[in-house]
Amino acid sequence: MSWHVAEEDLRAYARGELAPPLLWSADTHLAGCAECRAVLASAWDSGTLDAAWERLDAELDAPRPRPFERLLLRLGVADHTARLLAATPVLRRSWLAAVALVLAMSVLTARAGHSDTLFLALAPLLPLAGVALSYGPVADPTYEMTVVSPLHGFRLLMIRTVTVLTAALVLTGLAGLALPGFGLSAFAWLLPALALTATGLALTPRLGPVTGPGLAGGGWVVLLLVAEAARNSGDRVLAPFTATGQGVAAGVAALAAGLLFLVRDRFDQSTGGVR
Repeated sequence: MSWHVAEEDLRAYARGELAPPLLWSADTHLAGCAECRAVLASAWDSGTLDAAWERLDAELDAPRPRPFERLLLRLGVADHTARLLAATPVLRRSWLAAVALVLAMSVLTARAGHSDTLFLALAPLLPLAGVALSYGPVADPTYEMTVVSPLHGFRLLMIRTVTVLTAALVLTGLAGLALPGFGLSAFAWLLPALALTATGLALTPRLGPVTGPGLAGGGWVVLLLVAEAARNSGDRVLAPFTATGQGVAAGVAALAAGLLFLVRDRFDQSTGGVR
């Protein structure tokens, strides 16, 4: 081979400073020239080479961010926070599809039977179930990662809760729009949903991330059964969805939110809570 890459160009190549088109010529030439490869090996800094291999290994091993995680990163969310949010179990397609199916069935039932009771009864349970399935070693596959994440436990709880509530409330709100004949009463589930979610979270430090929300959900079912038993034949809606019931739900939500704030530090404890 009559032509060889100049030694200073090989040194620039080794430092990653050789610019095209010389870079392309050097790449092609080095593939077939043992002499130039030997010169390059003598000019190469072994520490730089090791660092390059480490960067390559890290890049290959790093998980590929999914669209939702990439969106969070573009919005300025820290990478560790975006990873935790993207790994939230209830943001997976299976959960969202199940919620959409439940809502569709309840909407069809309401439209066929001219009563929105079933929809209003089920809707508050969906955000509560989503929050219950987002924390703790039982349901959260990223539990170990959340334990070592550089976040206060209560802050992480609130970040994930807002994310879960947003997903559930959007789906439920869209389902409510499919009941135009019922007017604003189709959104009477909102305050009970907030009350149940806040209550479930407030019970979590003592009862755990599944039992606490489960107890709140069970209480809601019992309340509906009692309201149904006490309903007069002329009543169109159950008591929890009347103006008085909405006021009580707002009060419970505020009380539970206050209690949740008082026990916020317990979410960093290793027992009895989510951590």
